[in-house]
Amino acid sequence: MAHEACPLPGEVEKSERAAIARMLAGKRIAIVGLSDNPARVSYAIAEYLISAGYEVVGVNPNAKGRVLGKECYASLKEVPGVIDVVNVFRRSEYCAAVAREAAEVGAKGVWLQSGILSAEAREIARRAGMDYVEGRCIMVEHGRRGRF
Repeated sequence: MAHEACPLPGEVEKSERAAIARMLAGKRIAIVGLSDNPARVSYAIAEYLISAGYEVVGVNPNAKGRVLGKECYASLKEVPGVIDVVNVFRRSEYCAAVAREAAEVGAKGVWLQSGILSAEAREIARRAGMDYVEGRCIMVEHGRRGRF
């Protein structure tokens, strides 16, 4: 199921390759839009990332309590501690707000999943000095490059 929503990516530019490598080297990933439904792609990717050794933190105001045995927060501002990567499963029109919040909490990077693009989120991340990737699946990229 996850592979259907995460097609193999196209060519990677040098600057994007560096951003991908830095984000995959992170340890803690906040997944914005993490679903508590095991049939959803965000859930499958969270499971994969946990199995690959990442600490995954769910962010979804609609998920009540825990997802995958871990506390799920209503916003990035509620997440305690450092966030290395904000992995986004939201429609494009919401991504700028997510990028702003990621900058406010000091996240190191923002990653919009396959099919999600936002010029405004990209500019917010650039101005904040955060790494930025869009339209790529973090699970596919991890599998292609291995653990950094």
